[in-house]
Amino acid sequence: MKLKLKSLALATVAVATMSTAALAHPKLVTATPAANATVSGTKTVKLTFSERVMPKLSSATLVMTGMPGMKNHPDMKMTGVTSAIAGDGKSIVLTSAKALPAGSYRADWVIVGSDTHRITGTHSFNVR
Repeated sequence: MKLKLKSLALATVAVATMSTAALAHPKLVTATPAANATVSGTKTVKLTFSERVMPKLSSATLVMTGMPGMKNHPDMKMTGVTSAIAGDGKSIVLTSAKALPAGSYRADWVIVGSDTHRITGTHSFNVR
């Protein structure tokens, strides 16, 4: 009887642990430039997530949200910026052909991890 209870307890713990891991969504863990940082002369933005993402279903775009001296700057998707999954499978790298001009920026990202749920988010920074 004690052996059955131990087996049942172990099975319950194993199932609970697996279920928690399966339900976890990937999260943004680091970014370069850092959130709300001000940098100069950057050409790349790197977003790193808590787990590998599915390359065909994950991407990011770069949007200029503000420009010095221009009030009420409308959001403007940056052209000439590529989005690629890095070799680690956990990072999306946005690369601009030229250094980004001064302004405020937002990286809009969409990722799909092992749980197959579509997760979206944003990351903001500034360029001087």
